[in-house]
Amino acid sequence: MDKVKNSVLVVDDENSNIMALTHILGTEYVVYAAKNGQGAIEAAEKYMPDVILLDVLMPEMDGYTVLVTLKNSEKTQNIPVVFITGLGDISNEERGLALGASDYIAKPFSSAIVKLRVQNQVRAINQMRLIIEKELAEKNSLAKMEFLSHMSHEMLTPMNTIMGLAHVLKTTGVSEKTKQYLTEIDSASRSLLELIHNLLDASGKVEGTLRLADSAFSFRTMVKKVLEKIAHSTAKKRQALTSDIASSIPEQLRGDSGRLAQVIANLLKNAAEFTPEYGKVHLAVDVLNKDGETITLQIVITDSGVGMSKEQQGKIFNFFNQADTSPNRKREGMGLGLPVSKCIIEMMDGEIWVDSEPDKGSKFTFTVKMKTV
Repeated sequence: MDKVKNSVLVVDDENSNIMALTHILGTEYVVYAAKNGQGAIEAAEKYMPDVILLDVLMPEMDGYTVLVTLKNSEKTQNIPVVFITGLGDISNEERGLALGASDYIAKPFSSAIVKLRVQNQVRAINQMRLIIEKELAEKNSLAKMEFLSHMSHEMLTPMNTIMGLAHVLKTTGVSEKTKQYLTEIDSASRSLLELIHNLLDASGKVEGTLRLADSAFSFRTMVKKVLEKIAHSTAKKRQALTSDIASSIPEQLRGDSGRLAQVIANLLKNAAEFTPEYGKVHLAVDVLNKDGETITLQIVITDSGVGMSKEQQGKIFNFFNQADTSPNRKREGMGLGLPVSKCIIEMMDGEIWVDSEPDKGSKFTFTVKMKTV
């Protein structure tokens, strides 16, 4: 897509001056022209140029009057105005600057000076636009996250009620067919509950309320529980779920075991989901570095699944982005698990990356820092 050109409005009662400035600026900017003060005001309101080059001496309405009119209009007051003049008296320049002019260009024109002074004004206004756009995007993102956070909290109570009632019903002597339906309700509810918690984590990251706990825990016990949880998913697809935990990892570590378990579970769940039946999912953990009481772990999740293209790999760690966005995609979700995991990993002074090729599986690697006990 071609970059949109900035625009300049040239106002001068002499055709030769308009032609000269158009020739100088026309290759870099869209150039509009007006030959008098009233035409300048109308053109400014119509085209909203990025910069106005305004002649001082014009019949009926001089440049000073035009400048005051432009600055008094809410629509055009922020457009920078550069006076073009042959007047050599410094008092004229002072008057223009006092009324709000941004700069002066003297006649006869120097192509280099004209280009540089217009370029300076355009650069400044483009930078200001980027700042405004960024602020608006951040405000919009924060507003969306606040809304999602409130909605997620509201959904937690009815969701827990559904899961609780489904569990109670399974113990009331219902038929096997009904038990099967209740099991499906429980499974779907747990998936939705996980999504709700991911939404809360995502909003917490944006709002700055996401925090890590700090307590002693058994790393191997934590990993064992995660693997047992994921084993239900891999068993359904007859996948081989294996692990290799280095013996050099201390039995007790200090940090947020719940968040670390969440990250490992997210990655293993994704691996299982994107790996076909009879495929392989493997977890490997090793010590990357040890510095005093701080230990850096490297955790690798490998699968024999569908893999990803480079383009897909560039999206998966962004909030609300999915590797597969096609209308007929088979896997559900809002694309929150990996971005939330990345946030948690970075809070643990680590990083995450992926190596993958289509139809050749994926390898997710991340590091985290923990304290030894």
